[in-house]
Amino acid sequence: MGLETKPLSTLHEKVSYNVEDFPVPTGREEEWRFTPLSRLKGLHDGAAAAGGVLVHVDAAPEVTVETVGRDDPRLGKAYVPADRVSAQAFAVFEKATVLTVAREAVASKPTVITLTGSGAGAAYGHILVKLEPMAEAVFVLDHQGSAVYADNVEFVVGEGATLKVISLQDWADDAVHVSHHHALLGKDATFRSFVVTLGGDLVRLSPSVSYSGPGGDADLTGLYFVDAGQHMEHRLLVDHSQPNCKSNVTYKGALQGEDAHAVWIGDVIIRVEAEGTDTYELNRNLLLTDGARADSVPNLEILTGEVAGAGHASASGRLDDEHIFYLQARGIPFDDARRLVIRGFFAQLLEKIELPELRERVLGKVEAELEK
Repeated sequence: MGLETKPLSTLHEKVSYNVEDFPVPTGREEEWRFTPLSRLKGLHDGAAAAGGVLVHVDAAPEVTVETVGRDDPRLGKAYVPADRVSAQAFAVFEKATVLTVAREAVASKPTVITLTGSGAGAAYGHILVKLEPMAEAVFVLDHQGSAVYADNVEFVVGEGATLKVISLQDWADDAVHVSHHHALLGKDATFRSFVVTLGGDLVRLSPSVSYSGPGGDADLTGLYFVDAGQHMEHRLLVDHSQPNCKSNVTYKGALQGEDAHAVWIGDVIIRVEAEGTDTYELNRNLLLTDGARADSVPNLEILTGEVAGAGHASASGRLDDEHIFYLQARGIPFDDARRLVIRGFFAQLLEKIELPELRERVLGKVEAELEK
């Protein structure tokens, strides 16, 4: 398939499965200007040496797991790559993992997909999660180890189905991960995404949502903690092209240390035919030390006058001295007061993680960050 240009929108207008349709990024392009290309280790220009990432699936009994070749006709139906790394990953992956939940089936436990880097060279992957109509399931993507990894993950949510996904980026300190999550929602489908990014040298994650029928409901939540020298970038796109759909985006991050850098881009398009859309996006960044930097760019493009609601908010700031003082005045030491305030900053998000053991693991990781 050749280069396509989407009509009537200035956001994400070029899409193609062909790597050559995307020039090698230089850093001057809008979609790459925040990303330190020299730290991508060749993922953006094809120079990366071959490596491996081990994929292990602990599936619910109701989930069918298949390993398929790249010629499987089910692959690539939920999206078309919108940048060079996504197209590169689609062009060169060898095997894909396909997970299917049958019509009206309700998964009895979460399905956990563990991706473990081997530490040698670059790897490219592809995962497809497909829920047939009226099905319900919870999936966990758990990224560990050392890797240079680029992948595409497709979530196809059938009519009236409900899919909840937790993606945990808990890589080793030297890992590089560029990932694209594409969700396609059918009529009256529900999609809940929770992204947690803690580990890695550079992580650039691009979740996107599109709708194939009216009544779809998407909620995208993210939590990230950025340490000295880390670059964590989340680039979201919600493309409303069907009437009476909803989307809500809430991402929060904390940063500490010299050259800790967080980037959040939130793009929402409401197309002419998407009357009755209700959408909101929020990003908050807490700068805990000098030398940390957060870039936050919400973009809302409305092409119809008939919307139920549309808004966005973005703010980055330091810890509230009054909150700290209030707690210290009641006998709580500074370090404990700081920890309580930061835990409160994330508390509402953590409550959304419905798996207690995973919620405790993430909370423990945040607590460990605060001890540094």
